[in-house]
Parts: sequence; C-alpha cells; structure tokens
Amino acid sequence: MKIRLLLLSLFASSQAFADDIRALSPTVVTATRVEQNSFDLPVSIDVVEKKDLVGQLGMTLSESLIRVPGITAQNRTQMAQDPQISTRGFGARSTFGVRGVRVYVDGIPLSTPDGIATPGNIDLGSLKSIEIMRGPFSSLYGSSSGGIIQLRTQDPSTELDVGGGYLFGSYDTNKSNSYATGTTKDIGYYMSYSNFSSDGYRKYSENEKDQATIKFQTKINENTKITALFNWIDQKANDPGGLTAAEVRASRTIASANNLAQLARVQRDNKQIGFNIEHKFNENNFLNLITYMGERNNLQYLYSAVYLNSAYRTPLGTSFSPAGRASSIARDFWGTDLRFTNTGRILERPYQVSFGMAYGYQNDHRTDDMAYNGNQLTGSANYNLRNEKNIADNFDQYAQAQWSALSNLDLHGGVRHTKVTFENQDGIIGTVNTATGSSGFATREARLTFKNNNGSGKVSHEKTTPVIGATLKITPTFNVYGNFGKGFETPTFIEMAYSDITGLGPNLNLKPSTSDNYEVGSKFFIGNNVKFNIAAFKTNTKNEIVTYDSNTAYSVFTNAGDTQRKGFELSGDAALPNNFNFYTSLTYLDAQFKSDFRTQTTSTAFEPVIGNSATSLATEINPIDYVTTTTVKNGNKISGTYRQQIYAELSYKYPSLGFYAALEGRSNSRVWANDSNTAYAAGYAIYNLRAGFEQRIQNWKISEFARIENIFDKDYVGSIRNNDSNSRFYETAPGTNYLLGINASYQFK
Repeated sequence: MKIRLLLLSLFASSQAFADDIRALSPTVVTATRVEQNSFDLPVSIDVVEKKDLVGQLGMTLSESLIRVPGITAQNRTQMAQDPQISTRGFGARSTFGVRGVRVYVDGIPLSTPDGIATPGNIDLGSLKSIEIMRGPFSSLYGSSSGGIIQLRTQDPSTELDVGGGYLFGSYDTNKSNSYATGTTKDIGYYMSYSNFSSDGYRKYSENEKDQATIKFQTKINENTKITALFNWIDQKANDPGGLTAAEVRASRTIASANNLAQLARVQRDNKQIGFNIEHKFNENNFLNLITYMGERNNLQYLYSAVYLNSAYRTPLGTSFSPAGRASSIARDFWGTDLRFTNTGRILERPYQVSFGMAYGYQNDHRTDDMAYNGNQLTGSANYNLRNEKNIADNFDQYAQAQWSALSNLDLHGGVRHTKVTFENQDGIIGTVNTATGSSGFATREARLTFKNNNGSGKVSHEKTTPVIGATLKITPTFNVYGNFGKGFETPTFIEMAYSDITGLGPNLNLKPSTSDNYEVGSKFFIGNNVKFNIAAFKTNTKNEIVTYDSNTAYSVFTNAGDTQRKGFELSGDAALPNNFNFYTSLTYLDAQFKSDFRTQTTSTAFEPVIGNSATSLATEINPIDYVTTTTVKNGNKISGTYRQQIYAELSYKYPSLGFYAALEGRSNSRVWANDSNTAYAAGYAIYNLRAGFEQRIQNWKISEFARIENIFDKDYVGSIRNNDSNSRFYETAPGTNYLLGINASYQFK
C-alpha cells in the first residue's frame, strides 16, 4: 500500500512538473484550427515569437524563418522577387513567388487558388508570431501544401499605446515605422505604417516599399467576435538579375548587363481586406466564417533575348531591337471558409471534430508587350504579345478530428477534397500572312502566337487527400508521434503559360503531382530547462513538375517521373545558467529524382530579310534554333535543395540593465543550381551579431539595437535562380554589413 501511494505521489509530482515545463511549448492553432499546445500534436510545428523578430530589418520572411528546421528561406538581397521559401524540398523549384507552401495571415489566405503565395504583402513589423507546420497534415489546407506558414498579427491592446521607430544601415538602407493600438467603446484596433528604401548590395538593386496594416476586433455579444484585417503595400524595385559563375568571380556586386540595358524592374501594389467571424453556440459547438477580397497589380520589365536580333523599324524607319518585355498582371481575388466545430466525449474520452468548406477565386488580366530600353512599346497592336484572362477557382470540403482514446494516446485524422479549375481566355486570336509579314511581327515566336492559334481553354484537377496521425505520451514530458497523408500539387498559371518556347500556349496538359508523405518524431524535455523536437520524414512524389525547355523569354514545364524527399530535423532550446540561452536547429534533406527525364534549353539566331517598305513596323526574319538537350539522371538532386542546414544562436540577457545580445551562426551545404547537376553554389557558414538595450521610464518604453551581419565578411551566394537558361544562376549575398535602430512607445494609462 505504501509503495502504491509512493508511486501515485511520484506520478502526481511528475505531472505537475510536466504542466509547468509544457508552458515552454507555445500555443498554436495551425494544426487543428483551434488553440492547442504544440507539444501534444503529432506534427512538426514551430513558432517564431515576437522576441525572435527583434533586432532585424523586418522586410522578408527569410530573416525569421532561417531558425526553423525543415525550412529553406533564402534572402535574394533584392526586392524584385519574393524570398525563396521551401519546406522539405517543396517549393524549391520556384523562381516566382512562394510555391508549394501555403501562407496565411490570421487565417486569411495569402495563397491564390493556383498555388502562388505572396508573403511580401504583410508588414512583418505588425506580427506577434509566425507558425510553421511541415509534414502530412499540411494537406488538410488544400493543394500545394508542402507546408503551412501562418502569420499572426498583433492584437489590439486595452490601453492606448502609440509608438514608432527608425533604423538605418549599409547600402543607404532606411526604414521608419509607426503604430497605434487601443480599445474604444468595445472596439479594439491596431494600425501600423512603415516606409522602407535601400540602394541594395548589388548595382541596380534600388528599392522602396510602403506598407500599412489595420486591424479591428469587437464582440457583438458574449458569443460572437468579429475581426477585420486590412493590408496594403506599394512597392518599386529594380532587378539586377542573376550572374554567371564567371561574373561572380569578376565582381560580386555587378548587375546583369542585359537587365541594366533593358532597365529590368517591377512595380506592384496589393490591397486585401478580410473578416473573421467566430460564434459560440454553447460550450460544445462553434462556428467560424472567414471571408476576404482584394486586388493586386504587378508590372515587370524583363530582358528577353529572343527579340534581340530582330530588325524592327519604327514608322519613321529607325531600326531598333526590342530585347525587352513589359509583363503585367491585374488581379482580382476573393474567397471564403466556413467551419463548424463540435467537442464532446466518446466512451468518456474527449474528442473534437470540425467540418468545413472553402472557396477561392482569382481573375488575372495578363499582358505581355514588347519593350525597348525599359520602355513599353505602344502605338500598335503588333507590339502586344499576350493579352488574356487567367481565371482559377478552388472548391474544397474537409473534415478533421482528434480523440484522446487513452490517457496517453491521442488519435488525429482528417480528409480534404479539393477541386481546382483553370480557365484561359485568349484575347489575341488571328491569322498571319507569313509571306509578307503583314502582322507586323518579325519573329517566328510572335507569328505562332497569332497564327490560327486560339489559346483559350479550361481544365480541372481534383483529389481527395486523407491524413492520419497519433501521439503516444511515454511520460508526461516525453511524446512520440507518427503520421501519414497523401497530397497533391497543381501547376500554376505561370507553369501552364506556354506549351513550347515559341510562346505558344497554354499548356493545359500539365498534370498535378501527387505524393505519399510519412513522418515520425518525438518531443521531449530534459529537466525543466531543455526542450527537443526530432522528426524523420519521407515523401514519394509522382508526376513531379519540372522545367522541360527554356530560353530568355519563356519557360516550358512538363511532368517528369518520380522524386523522393527524405531526411530528418532537430531543434533544441536550452535555458542555461546566468541568463544565457542556447537554441539550435538542424535539417538533413536528400531530395532526388527517381527516374530519368529529358530537359533542354533553346537559343535562337535570326537571319533578317529586309521588307519592301522602309516604313513597315517590322522586317521578315528566318529564325534558326540551337537546342541543347540534357538527360536528368535517376539519382540527380533536385535543384534548390540543401542537403544540410544548421542554425545556432547563443543569447544573453542582463535584466537589470535591460541589455541583451546574441551570436547567430548559419551553415548551408552546397546547392545544385540546375536539375542536371552541372552547376552549383558552394556551401558556406556565416555569423551575425546583435545587441540592444531597453528602458522603461514611467509610461515610456525605449529600445535601441545594433546588428552586424556576416561579421567575418564571407563571400557566398545567397540564393540561386533554378535552371536559368543562360546559366545566370547566382545571386550574391552581402559581405559585412550593419543595422542601427531605435524604437519608442508611450502607453496612456
């Protein structure tokens, strides 16, 4: 009897101890769509908290996500494109936006139905946390769900709080921000604005960006809460382009000569508003409705060498070579997500189940026009290469449940059915007289776009993706888990744009890739100060979408055979004596093709044939293609994936002085720049240092910080442009650079 009482006492104290230290695991909502402790979930999920965002520039997610295992987040050191973000190899091939990873802000999608996410739409200074989920359960959010990134904005404060800040640094970098938050007549609000500008590390990298966030929260009654969120950005950025290996060796700061000549650049704006309505029927039944809408405009000037040797003439007879394109997208989008949640008990054990439906819609008016010396050509319809509407929508139904079958065993499962429809409405349909060139086009590419070609079409893809998982609690402080799920990833409109490198399109025969995803892992505490997460994973994919053919103007995609991604992740967090803390994360990823496929690059030379009229808009030409074909072998590594990534951080606090400091270290292995594995960027290790002070003087809160990046001035490539047809794979990263900043706020009490 005494032994039994002793065991019960030990277990009770162990449980109390576990309850205390489990507070070290943050509360998350991404995995189950309701608040739950991350320690109890059978998924790999991490949270970047507000304290981890301090002492950064705060302009791209790559700054924050490099500390998360399983995530590759590369800063492109220029703002013309979004940062490269992939999870466990999903999205690694993307050269435009974030691909294969779905992004949300307060539950509102930042990903379009065709699978492209634009996290640059959110002011990172307005965030309180970032949740990152990897693995099979991501498929419960729909297609293209290799992982989920959930951005959480600041909640309104009860008291009026106003503040702002300013930072400056290398390359004439400047950023100012301001905010106000409080509650008036039961309506909470948070409003922020920021302005950023920088010359950039490389030549021709100047950029500027304005952002605003407005958030309102109110309760209609005890059971109904409404949140409204508005985001706005306006951005202009020059594009220095990628560099060849020879150019990197010659000078790391130069821009591509072609991009300079054609003044390659982008200007974009985005506005989005969303509403989140939460209603509680009773203690066991809840309803959640999310609805949103917005518009986005993107105008990008690009270098396109397929027109470089074409002898175009103006109406005055002046010859010129339109080696550029002006590509624009005007997008309207909206969507909604309705979810019902029920909780209760089955066999005296608690359960939770959710049922929902989601719909998303995008309508892109997409045009391509010839450009010359960075100017869009106007005055003739013949300069228009593309004028179409790309319409996509998704309609999903999903169910998700969890049940505590035993006191130490939780079962999780779910299923989602997704249907994505793509429709292309071609606005350029006609016939070309190829003998006289009466269309006014000099290139075969433009002729084929017009010649009896109706690029209109429609296609749908649908798939049901189940997932199942379980958590076994070996002790109150030691869990093991496992899960399995199916996934699928539809092509994007950009990937379906062309069926060959002449500009003929669209490629509606491109199929979704499908995957089987496996994961096992463990989460545990050592003592009351050390926490570890470990996971091993494997993904087998069929019909992987890869680059088939490319030139300087177009890329054509196709379905290859099989691929496999496998590896493991580890993260550890330890509170050390004397106010020190150590955090580390490690990722090992083996991402490779499991079958051969052919890929090629095409370069075109032109033989001019002078027209009869000196005032004709264009001459006739005779195009000659030079095709280089390569076989990507079984066992080749998927480009853009790093085999090893390590992040480590040793931080220190001196509370009585309000002082903090941290040393960060990051190491990446080499990365292949193309699927044929003939070009790569070397591995590297860099170190950063940050430090700051914080003072509280009555109602004032003031903080200062300094940050030095790459303190040993290491030369390295920060990101690559996958499978670039001109071997311009490399985007170099800065050497040693600095930031200095100050923030101040006042709380009215």
